[in-house]
Amino acid sequence: MPYREDELRPISALQHLRFCPRQCALIHLEQVWEENRLTAEGRVLHERAHEPRHETRAGVRTTRSLPLRSFALGLSGIADIVEFHPDGTLVPVEYKRGKPKADGCDVLQLCAQALCLEEMLDRPVPAGALFYGQTRRRQDVVFDKSLRDETAAVARELHALLASGVTPQAVRAPKCDACSLLNLCLPDALRHRQDAGAWFARSLHSHLREPPEPSP
Repeated sequence: MPYREDELRPISALQHLRFCPRQCALIHLEQVWEENRLTAEGRVLHERAHEPRHETRAGVRTTRSLPLRSFALGLSGIADIVEFHPDGTLVPVEYKRGKPKADGCDVLQLCAQALCLEEMLDRPVPAGALFYGQTRRRQDVVFDKSLRDETAAVARELHALLASGVTPQAVRAPKCDACSLLNLCLPDALRHRQDAGAWFARSLHSHLREPPEPSP
């Protein structure tokens, strides 16, 4: 069943969810945000890419800051760049500050943009590209059935998480160090509370097992 206009969620939330469900809930449920160097660099890169303008080179028309939406997925957002090629091919291009990520969150976000374009313009979008500021290279992405199904599944997970209204508990992981919400999430504090609770439980169990001292 298609989503309503007021049920559309940000395409960027797919990336947040794939990175960390708790981060996604903190941003999109609790409306908290804190910037660090990495997010600031990414913001500046996107601001440059989002300067609204059109240009044509070698027959390829480039449109920046194109609004996107999909009622089938329940998503909306803005494409950094969409290339309109002479043969009718559409190519979404997303700019990222760093380098390709192992969890594939950037690919999911780009695929969601492609699915939005297909729904809006009723034209196939077979592939797109990711441009990374750190490597200064463009990585082509093919939107095969597997990636499309995965993107739709993550979109459903996103809607389920936000509809639940529940922020997942913190789980400490190496990637936490790069998260701008580290000081708000406090995964180390949770771990310390768990360690203290475990120590208390062990101490109590040990005390209960100790035989009582003999009476004088």
